[in-house]
Amino acid sequence: MTSLETAHTELLQQQIMAEIASQGGKIPFSKYMEMALYAPGMGYYSAGAHKLGSGGDFTTAPEISPLFGAAIVSTLLPILRGLQSQGLPTQILEFGAGTGKLAESILTRLHELGFALDRYDIIEISPDLAQRQVARLQTLSQKLSLSTQCHWLSALPSQFKGIILANEVMDAIPCDAIIYHDGFWHWHDVTTVNEKLNWIVGRPVQQDLLPEALLTGHFSEGYLTELHPQANAWAGQIAKQLHTGLFLTFDYGFPETEYYHPQRSTGTLMAHHRHHAIQDPFYLPGLCDITTHIAWTQIARSVLNKTVDDVYLSNQAGYLLDAGIGDIALEIGDPSNPKTFLPISNALQKLLSEAEMGELFKVFAFSKNLNAALPDVLHYTLEDLPGLRGRNRLSSC
Repeated sequence: MTSLETAHTELLQQQIMAEIASQGGKIPFSKYMEMALYAPGMGYYSAGAHKLGSGGDFTTAPEISPLFGAAIVSTLLPILRGLQSQGLPTQILEFGAGTGKLAESILTRLHELGFALDRYDIIEISPDLAQRQVARLQTLSQKLSLSTQCHWLSALPSQFKGIILANEVMDAIPCDAIIYHDGFWHWHDVTTVNEKLNWIVGRPVQQDLLPEALLTGHFSEGYLTELHPQANAWAGQIAKQLHTGLFLTFDYGFPETEYYHPQRSTGTLMAHHRHHAIQDPFYLPGLCDITTHIAWTQIARSVLNKTVDDVYLSNQAGYLLDAGIGDIALEIGDPSNPKTFLPISNALQKLLSEAEMGELFKVFAFSKNLNAALPDVLHYTLEDLPGLRGRNRLSSC
């Protein structure tokens, strides 16, 4: 770690400690996570650090291979054509577009299939990532002579008609930490001990804020887990603002019964630094990514409350295979040529293997006011969500 990085993390830690002192000696974990990730000019996503790829702290599916975005197009293209047939603009909006590789692979695949997308919008809170996105998509547009207009927005437009994408976005939305203590759920707050950040048991959690699984399950003393009011609200707001179209997101997580399993006693919070997973979320604030797994059942309930039409959940491997990723791999590579096909094969292994991203990563989607039939690529597995409305799969196009 350089002296500049040391000074950076120490300064942010001092700001967090000052916030703790101003709040009477402790703050919610969600406040700490917000400052560590998003404090202006200091947080992990607000400062100019290299985050993605081999030289960063983690790698996402679009960084692994353009096959990921190309496969997604099998879901998007029938919807875009349906919007076009209704006289609506064909547009995609992506939250948190990373280095722009997902946008690049989607636009490239659409171009190969002869579809001219009207707009590709991006909402990005990281200034350095936004700069990389602009450079990448400008180069692509010139290379392919694309007519697609790319715009960077600060907020989701009201009554949006189109497709909204988010790849590994919700895991970085600040969550609240809770702990089972003396027979009750308490907030697991952040304090300072000997000039270092540390945990402290806070006030009891209001019962109406707890999911049913935490009210009826049997948990050991000191059981740790998370609540996701901000992520739930974010998904609900998207469902509210989406007038016509599809929301599609990829992230790691579990249905509620798995998320709050009695044996998952240490929660899902994790820090990432230089491709190392770190259990301590207080390690190098501002230099480490902090993430939490998604409680998908709660997200589903949040969007169903906003009168969406259908909700879908599948593991990433099943989705990508149904989306034809294998056929696309054969289009771009020759299996008889190991030199060129081995990188493709290795990428497929990472995207599909149960030991890699295939099972832990989920595909979550909901549709709203779509008249056209949807592609037969998504299946839901929300068996533990009573009263789920909607079809159990997207119908064939």
